[in-house]
Amino acid sequence: MKKDVLMSISGLQYEIDKEETVEVVSSGEYFYKNGKHYILYQEISEDVEDISNCTLKISEKQVDIIKKGASNVHMSFSENENSMTIYQTPFGELQVGIHTTYLSVAQEEDKISVNIKYALDVNYAHVSDCEIIIKISSKKQVSY
Repeated sequence: MKKDVLMSISGLQYEIDKEETVEVVSSGEYFYKNGKHYILYQEISEDVEDISNCTLKISEKQVDIIKKGASNVHMSFSENENSMTIYQTPFGELQVGIHTTYLSVAQEEDKISVNIKYALDVNYAHVSDCEIIIKISSKKQVSY
C-alpha cells in the first residue's frame, strides 16, 4: 500500500433509516506499524463547520476509529465483544456502548476492506443496529 490513500467510510443505522447511508470520502495517509494499519485523515463537520483529525487503526481482529476536534471519540470494535466510550460533542457528552457482532478485514496489495456490524447503545438505551463499511485504496498515479 502506498502512503497516499483514498478512503471511504459508509454507515447505516437499520432502525433509523434503512435507505439512507451516510458516507465520508477523504484522502489520507497510510502507515503500517507493529502489525497494524493506520490511516490518518480529516473529516469536516457540516453542523459546526469544524475539522476533526481522525485515525483508523486496523488489525485482523480489531478496528479503532479515533476522532479529535469538533467531536472527540475513540470507538473500538472487536467481534463478539462490548466496549464503552464517551462521545464528546459541542452539545455535550454521550455514553456510547458498542456491541460488535461481526468484523471482517480483507487485505489485497493496494486495498483494505473492512465490514463491521454492531449494536449501538446511547446512555444505556439501545438505539440501533448498525453497519460500517470501510474501503481504503492507494491513490492512482496520474501520468501525462
